[in-house]
Amino acid sequence: MVKKLKSLAKTDDRELAEAVRTSAQQIWQAGLGAFAKAQEEGGKVFARLVKEGTDLQKRTQKLAEDKVSGAIHTVTKITDNASKQASGSWDKLEQVFEDRVSRSLASLGVPTQNDLQTLTMRVEELSKSISALSGKKLAASKKAAAKPAPKTKPEARKPPARAAKKSAKKTAAKKSLKLVS
Repeated sequence: MVKKLKSLAKTDDRELAEAVRTSAQQIWQAGLGAFAKAQEEGGKVFARLVKEGTDLQKRTQKLAEDKVSGAIHTVTKITDNASKQASGSWDKLEQVFEDRVSRSLASLGVPTQNDLQTLTMRVEELSKSISALSGKKLAASKKAAAKPAPKTKPEARKPPARAAKKSAKKTAAKKSLKLVS
């Protein structure tokens, strides 16, 4: 029986070895066939992969451009709103400043532009009524103003100190005449 078992084991080993050898041969041939097929179809597969990659790149670029465009629009709206608010704040600040300055000037007794315009119109009215009342006197004063002033001796001949003193006296006299009239 032991002999029988040993002979069976030997035949089983041979069959097993043969089966392993056959299987390894088939695997090797399948690998070679796959390699040959990959070489034949490799160019086609590569071209197909490139096309799919290009399509994917175009889709992602389009999506990115849409997102960027949306972000730019949002930022533009935010900056417009901020500038409008800032402008409104400056306008309010300017108005407050103008109001305070005008109140300060009024408390100091400084006339406003409207006050000056009113006074100017009043002076013009008074000038017209005076000229209407004194018609001849006004014409006579215009003729006197049109005549050239008499020539005086040039100041250059006098010593500078005397000329300065006389000039100061004339200025003081003119000021006192203006204050009196």
